[in-house]
Order: sequence, then structure tokens, then C-alpha cells
Amino acid sequence: MVISDKAIKYGNNVNTDVIIPARYLNTSNENELAAHCFEDLDKDFIEKSRNSKIIIAGENFGCGSSREHAPISIKASGIKLIIAESFARIFFRNAINIGLPVISNPEAAKNIKDGDNIEVDLDRGFIKDITSGKEYKTNPFPEFIQKLIENGGYVNFVKAEALREN
Repeated sequence: MVISDKAIKYGNNVNTDVIIPARYLNTSNENELAAHCFEDLDKDFIEKSRNSKIIIAGENFGCGSSREHAPISIKASGIKLIIAESFARIFFRNAINIGLPVISNPEAAKNIKDGDNIEVDLDRGFIKDITSGKEYKTNPFPEFIQKLIENGGYVNFVKAEALREN
């Protein structure tokens, strides 16, 4: 799977409370969550996400609570991929479980700038900053994780596998 788009860049320690503020946790409606994604960190995020579908971030992205609302709000806002220096462990797993690809690559995360055009090959483990011409190698996702992402998350993957077996 290849993902190509522009980057939106954030810094270190972006926590789940600024990804989706606690005052919106009374809903599981994905469209409602997307409407408030990052509103306390970046009031222009919704506008930016119309034209940029890759988030680049620093260390410890998704720290804070273990709520699934955070990656759900990001994915529902149209973001296709997050590349960060590092992720909070629970956020990383929640993102994969809902089919939102996340890549830890410190060098790429440090060098890619806001607005750069990025192309990522998840199958081969390859990141290219089209704007700067720099290329980064990363670990490709295992086949199982690729299938989770292709199916839109773990629940959809299990449903597809169950139908395939019958």
C-alpha cells in the first residue's frame, strides 16, 4: 500500500487530551469526533486536513489516556498515516486496531517539514520526502498488520476472515 500526500507537522508529547478533548468523549460518533480533532492544539486542523493527509510528529505522540477516541478522531478526519519519532504504546496499538497506519521513524519525523509532499510504501518500508528529495528506510508492516489496515481495522479484518472461511 502506497500513501502519498502533504504533511501536517506537530511537536513532541502530543497527548490524547489535545487530539480529542475530554469534553467530547460522551460520543462515539466518528464524524462528531473528527469535527473536534486537535481543536485545542491547532484551531486550523480541520481546514489543513482537507489538503494534507499525513501527520508528522515528534516524540511520544499519543501519550496520555488509553482512549480509542484519539486515533478514531484522527482517522475520521481523513488522515491516512502518522509518522512520528515515537508513539505512546497504547496509542500505537489503538491506531493499528482501527486501521490507521503509524510509523516510528525518528530521522524522517525530524526532517520532514510542514507542507512537504510525502510518499510512503507501507509494504516495502520506504518513506520519500518528494519536496526535499530525501528518502528514509523503515520497517515494512508484517503481512498481518497490512491486512488489518487494508480492511479498515481489526474488527473489519475478523469479519472479512469469517466470511472468507464460510
